[in-house]
Amino acid sequence: MYLLPGYGDFLRVFSLFCHLLPLVFKKKYLEKQLTIERLVLQLTDIELRAPTAEEGHRVHRLVAECAPLDPNSLYCNLLQSTHFAATSVAAVAGHQLVGFSSGYRIPARPDTLFVWQVAVGKPARGLGLATRMLRHLLASEGCRGVRFLETSITPDNRASWALFKGLATQLEAPLEESLLFDRERHFAGAHDSEMLARIGPFGDR
Repeated sequence: MYLLPGYGDFLRVFSLFCHLLPLVFKKKYLEKQLTIERLVLQLTDIELRAPTAEEGHRVHRLVAECAPLDPNSLYCNLLQSTHFAATSVAAVAGHQLVGFSSGYRIPARPDTLFVWQVAVGKPARGLGLATRMLRHLLASEGCRGVRFLETSITPDNRASWALFKGLATQLEAPLEESLLFDRERHFAGAHDSEMLARIGPFGDR
């Protein structure tokens, strides 16, 4: 079979185009679906409450979808949802878990809440849910008497720094930064350094 000069290249390009076109439409479809889900959430009341043991597996799945958060074992998420339920909060829209924040009061300093993780699912991002969960948690019975909030953040996690700096502004409290766990000394080079962000003292929320 005789092929015109360049015809083989044309076939290769056309074949690549046919392969990529469905992916483009799929991406557009997923973006549209995500936009619709976000609009639905804006019109739906998001309930903030303590998590339950039955939601542990949902928490596990949600955290896995929220890079760069470090995933925990499912058993750990079950403990967060039971033993630490009073200092954690689940954000639920209908039957869907769209956000989760876990924490605990430091045993040697019970006036300090350490926030372990804050996870917000894609459809609920951009709605201020992370800040709402933290404010809800600080105002809960489980945090009565808490005057300081601490968390650890890697230096390059700009979203988390913005979240907690914004929270400090809302609480009208200072935010101090210091090294908590060093990349080499504590993680043996396997993880970025974790910086301690400490907010407080603050009064009633």
